[in-house]
Amino acid sequence: MRAVVQRVSRASVSVAGEVVGTIGEGLLVLLGVGVGDAPEEADALAARVAHLRVFPDERGQMNRSCLDVGGAALVVSQFTLYGDCRRGRRPSYVGAAPPGLAEELYGRFAGRLARLGIPVATGRFGADMDVALVNRGPVTLLLDGGRRF
Repeated sequence: MRAVVQRVSRASVSVAGEVVGTIGEGLLVLLGVGVGDAPEEADALAARVAHLRVFPDERGQMNRSCLDVGGAALVVSQFTLYGDCRRGRRPSYVGAAPPGLAEELYGRFAGRLARLGIPVATGRFGADMDVALVNRGPVTLLLDGGRRF
């Protein structure tokens, strides 16, 4: 699994002009599921995101997690995180999981974040979405499964 995690002041996702998910302060998580990913990876990555210390403490240092600040998470499926652009001009997506597995693990990831205590909003899996955000900092991190990126 791969995630692009952005600390935001606010974020929303719309489908066909209708807002389907919105949050205030928290994290926007663009989540990609790869071939061979397993439920355990979704759980581990959700725990990493929930405890990721990217929010400032009283001294302005990034020492607080989304849980610590009472933030929310907007989770948006993003199969293009598995786009391979090393050859040619058109990305190959052979590394992305098939839709059935991807949707299952996307749901599991979002559910695990919620069970950890983070309010979660989501996009609509497989839809053409418009994502709006105010990146705070800016802070943007890349996470790759249970491994270091």
